[in-house]
Amino acid sequence: NGKFAMGLANIELKRGKAEIVKPGHPEQSDATSRDPGEVTSRLTQRDPSTSLGMTDLEESIFVFAKMPEQISHVAKGGGTGAKISFSPPRDGDKGQLTISLAGKTQTLDVAQNLKRQVQIAGTPFTVRIENYWADLRIQDGKPVSLSDSPNNPAVVVSIRGRGTPLATAAPNAHGNKQAVSTNGGPSTIPNIAPAMNEANAAENQLTLFVADDGAMSYELDSRKLGHSSGPLELNKPLVTGWADWQLVVDRILPHAEQWMDFTPVKSDNANQLPDGVRIRVDENGETFEQWISAGWQITVPTSPNPIGISYGWRSTPLPIALELMEFEVARNEGSDAPAGFKSTLRVSTAEGDSATGQCWMNHPFSFPGTWWRTWSGLTFKMSQASWNPENLGQSTIQILRDPGWLLKWIGSLLVVTGVFLLFYVKKFRRQYATAKTKRIVSPSPAPEEREVAVS
Repeated sequence: NGKFAMGLANIELKRGKAEIVKPGHPEQSDATSRDPGEVTSRLTQRDPSTSLGMTDLEESIFVFAKMPEQISHVAKGGGTGAKISFSPPRDGDKGQLTISLAGKTQTLDVAQNLKRQVQIAGTPFTVRIENYWADLRIQDGKPVSLSDSPNNPAVVVSIRGRGTPLATAAPNAHGNKQAVSTNGGPSTIPNIAPAMNEANAAENQLTLFVADDGAMSYELDSRKLGHSSGPLELNKPLVTGWADWQLVVDRILPHAEQWMDFTPVKSDNANQLPDGVRIRVDENGETFEQWISAGWQITVPTSPNPIGISYGWRSTPLPIALELMEFEVARNEGSDAPAGFKSTLRVSTAEGDSATGQCWMNHPFSFPGTWWRTWSGLTFKMSQASWNPENLGQSTIQILRDPGWLLKWIGSLLVVTGVFLLFYVKKFRRQYATAKTKRIVSPSPAPEEREVAVS
């Protein structure tokens, strides 16, 4: 048995056999895996309850470059009926969107129209590209971009205007007569189509059953396709209804053990890979060796109890808690180029002290803000370090605590003062006494008298 959280859905593996609904039941399901070509597309029709009047509509749509489907979330009024296709990025751009709405079609360049409100020609609707992810992944229920490379491009688009709302009905490919809405309830992420969080994952559930004789069956719950169950065949895809996900069983292992292994590599892109260490455990003449990548934990099968080993950064708790209340980006007039960015922060301590302040470039925010703490350096100085253009709900803050800064500045000031006095103040120059010298001339020696004998 095991359960795997995939972000968009949950997959569970159990022993036994799935409960297949008998024929004739109102919620009867097909007892075979469906081929992708058998799944019919969704039909869009007018909602009779609102077809007589116009109302304000607002809809957010998640569009993927590598997936034909779009995920929509109605924020106000009802669905707009817009169909959007996303052309993949090329030559360093961010791709293009083709929007079909109310019989009109319009193409927008993502890079040029990001965060801009654009009127859809010939319609009462406006469109705004809220965000773009070059390499979309779901982490902690939120969409993030792992890199700037367009490995999995996606955008979220907001459409607003006044019109007649449309209702979406989804025929069930597994025989269920119940129509399932694609909205899936309110989104927990502002301006983003249905959040791929635990609530939505609970609605998207796949349970795989393995019987004692090796036969496999499934029970599938999908927000789009409803509930279905039946036997599962090898190498035959099962359409899940979760975006474009399909499940294919390659083979069945009666006895399997999960294992993760790492191998060091040498390549030009090695600096983009995590580092690792190799560990070795000796016990009773047996040796166990394995590589551990940064951020991972392994279990060494030792006796009587296994040993858990992990490698990564050590987490050190801070004496303060920091919360981002608001992040603002000022744009240059007439363009989307950022002129500056500002973070509104709330700082709190375990003792219950808290303060709210703002920091931006060259304007730090200090906590606590009392003058004697500031001059002694016993304060936390928070400065705006960076920001993420792809996620305006994220800000990078640098926290500095330097208790001895005043002594260092006093020492530097004394050194500068001494150099100034030495070179520019005459009184402090070293005086050299100059002694007057007199030339002394020694007298010439007197001539010597010599006697010479003459014969």
